[in-house]
Amino acid sequence: MYTKRNYGILPRTVNGLMEDIFFNGVNKLNEETALFQVPVNILETDASYDLHVVAPGLKKEDFKISIDKNLLTISFEHKEEQKEEDKDGKWLRSEYRMRSFKRNFTINEKVDVTKIAAKYADGILVVTLPKKETVESSTLEIAVN
Repeated sequence: MYTKRNYGILPRTVNGLMEDIFFNGVNKLNEETALFQVPVNILETDASYDLHVVAPGLKKEDFKISIDKNLLTISFEHKEEQKEEDKDGKWLRSEYRMRSFKRNFTINEKVDVTKIAAKYADGILVVTLPKKETVESSTLEIAVN
């Protein structure tokens, strides 16, 4: 038999936990985290490695892609603009935010860094890392003296 005395604490505890996780926890996490990890898929083809970075709502000029030694860095830095009022009224709640990000990838000797290219379309940045053409060496037999 369900009575408030026996089971009354459980629903409030579960509801409180869910609220803390899904509302307070998410909002706190979003406010405290300046950078976040954007999703990246990596496709290997015969000719290249293609990094597919999911970053909708940006322009190609917003990205910074650089190489330092064997480290490829893809980043976007968002400078926060405070908009108090819109022409039609004031914002009561604003959950949509642009987020800065930075991803690093180690490049091995198989990549031709001089031919790396990037293209941004439909919210996805594709960075193509062409593979170096390998020259197959012929088999040699070496005599031991």
